[in-house]
Amino acid sequence: MQFNIVTLFPEFFSSALQCGLLGKALDQEMVRVRLINPRDYATDRHRSVDDRPYGGGPGMVMTLPPLTAALRSLEPAGRMLMLCPKGRSLDHDLASSLAQEQTITLICGRYEGIDARLEQLFPVEKVSVGNVVLNGGETPALHVLEAVSRLLPGFMGHGESFEEESFVQGVLEYPHYSRPEVFEGQEVPEILLSGDHARIAAWRREMALLTTLEHRPDLLAGATLAPKDAKLLRSMNNQRRRIAKNCYIALVHAPVLNKFGQCGTVSLTNLDIHDIARVSRTYGMGGYYICTPLQDQQRLGTRLLGHWLSGPGQSANPDRGSALSLVRIVDNLEQAVEDIARQCGKSPTLVATSAQGLGELTFPQVRRLLDDEPVLLVLGTGYGLAPEVLNMCSGALRPIRYFSDYNHLSVRAAAAIIVDRVLGDDG
Repeated sequence: MQFNIVTLFPEFFSSALQCGLLGKALDQEMVRVRLINPRDYATDRHRSVDDRPYGGGPGMVMTLPPLTAALRSLEPAGRMLMLCPKGRSLDHDLASSLAQEQTITLICGRYEGIDARLEQLFPVEKVSVGNVVLNGGETPALHVLEAVSRLLPGFMGHGESFEEESFVQGVLEYPHYSRPEVFEGQEVPEILLSGDHARIAAWRREMALLTTLEHRPDLLAGATLAPKDAKLLRSMNNQRRRIAKNCYIALVHAPVLNKFGQCGTVSLTNLDIHDIARVSRTYGMGGYYICTPLQDQQRLGTRLLGHWLSGPGQSANPDRGSALSLVRIVDNLEQAVEDIARQCGKSPTLVATSAQGLGELTFPQVRRLLDDEPVLLVLGTGYGLAPEVLNMCSGALRPIRYFSDYNHLSVRAAAAIIVDRVLGDDG
């Protein structure tokens, strides 16, 4: 396989191309690497490859004449990749696709970047190796070179070596151990010494799933899981259950805004009570508070809950009763906060939700809060939470569709989406 690496610093690759399996593959000509320096194609006496950006601003930009001349010298250029932040993330699927090619050209940018017209002149694919700023494209090019090369037949020596590695099956790899059996008081897991290959294989699968669940749960959404894997994950999910128990939800019926922007009170809705309770139960949340100061509304809510918790509904649909057992009817948001503080030993952080404007909090930020403290997600009825409620909150989540010009979900739908983004299995 041929790699063309277009770089202003070919010496950057000297050591990496001599090391380990990659160096061996180059010696055996399983992989071939050609380093092309655009400076060799510059026509002025200073061999210039950069210039100031049009429109002003800091830094310099890689210019097109030497770079395009370097690229047009390649026969063939094959599949052309430009390493840059705006590209597709490098993952196992992309590496596998690239491993099917005969020739790949990797374009390494420097300075503030490459003149954007390059993308109109050549069929470049943009690839990123992560949300981090680097000095240039050389380090990402090494990522691609190694990730693709090791998938070539014969590169690894043992075909099974890469079949069990992280990301290949959508999960991280299980932990490895070697001699001695005991080192500084730390022992190799007994099962690995048993010689029982079936039990060892089962243990390794369990450890791979647990490692993924703890460190990269986002991978599980795309992983191929057998029914027994899902069962294992549910039993392992103690940490996630603890985080979910730290998360509460409140549906505020007063004070909320009407369509004229005035503060008022909104009546309870049967569907809001049922559906948000079911969401709360599905995601293992700590509780669901319905805030209304109206006594007749509280009696209505209590009667409805009684039907499912101690009345005919209890035996007719116990699952519904399990969900509705999370519901607490309180006069106001302050009472919800006091109740959570009694349960958790500390007051919750209040996070408002709104379809109006841009909030400053993201869903991952709220999720991280749950590691250390209880969080109360505050939803409004009517036309949104009143200013005095918003002032009680530490911040507001961004609207669910904050780039959309239509953001009018029912509170039940909004609650389900918000809770999934905060507590979902892929987060």
